[in-house]
Amino acid sequence: MSRTGIVIKRNVRLFFRDKGMFFTSLITPAILLVLYATFLAGVYRDSFTAALPPALQLPEDLVDGLVGGQLISSILAVSCVTVAFCSNFVMVQDKANGTIRDLRISPMRPAVLAVGYYAATLISTLLICFVATGICLLYVAVTGWYLSAADVCLLFLDVLLLTLFGTALSSVVNLFLSTQGQISAVGAVISAGYGFLCGAYMPISSFGDQLQKALSLLPGTYGTSLIRNHALRGALEELRAHGVPEEAVEGIRDSLDCNLAFFGTPVGIPAMYAVLGLATLALVGLYILLHAVKKKTV
Repeated sequence: MSRTGIVIKRNVRLFFRDKGMFFTSLITPAILLVLYATFLAGVYRDSFTAALPPALQLPEDLVDGLVGGQLISSILAVSCVTVAFCSNFVMVQDKANGTIRDLRISPMRPAVLAVGYYAATLISTLLICFVATGICLLYVAVTGWYLSAADVCLLFLDVLLLTLFGTALSSVVNLFLSTQGQISAVGAVISAGYGFLCGAYMPISSFGDQLQKALSLLPGTYGTSLIRNHALRGALEELRAHGVPEEAVEGIRDSLDCNLAFFGTPVGIPAMYAVLGLATLALVGLYILLHAVKKKTV
């Protein structure tokens, strides 16, 4: 086995050995789903019905499908990033207990060590996020299923790409942390603030113009929009089939951030993928470079 493979295997084992951290990371999306369904489903349902013509009566399961799509897209958009910070505890633990010094003075190249941490965090996070996606799909199947096979595949692709981004972001941030207390504090801030910044908790369309422009600079915004588009596409098409005017459907898409604009210029789905992909590559490159610089200072 190559040195990179050995480092990856070692880091994955360390993460899964901490049963408390693993199960906490695993059940967090499920807990969010229960909380969202309990406290926010009614709010989302009212917002949908308010945007429709008063005389139009829709099937209950269609409204539930719209609500479910918004719920699961919010949960997955947040989980892909916040779970990555939890999975990245191994790197901080190595610095806290001094293991990182032994690894840095070894003949191992800095890129191997950096890739080992990144890939191990990615594997752990993907496992949890894919399980969370499955749970979310089960919830939608019970409440109102309007997803096609293509929608489900694209939803998993979105989770994969957003997890790559979240892992890269957490790797860069956690590189500057050296104690478990620090990463716990940073994790709490990320968990509380990221959902607002990416438009998961509150759609960006509900903010002021200047704040909308500022948030359009953040790659996570486009990750949330991708998941929203694919989680809600089938239900929105069903609205059209029931005679809902196109203006009303587009108004709902605008209110849910399915339609995004960058300083007034509409951003299509291919452009969203490009932004998220390029941002991930830039963060991974920065992360590897910072690892190399830190080894030289040891």
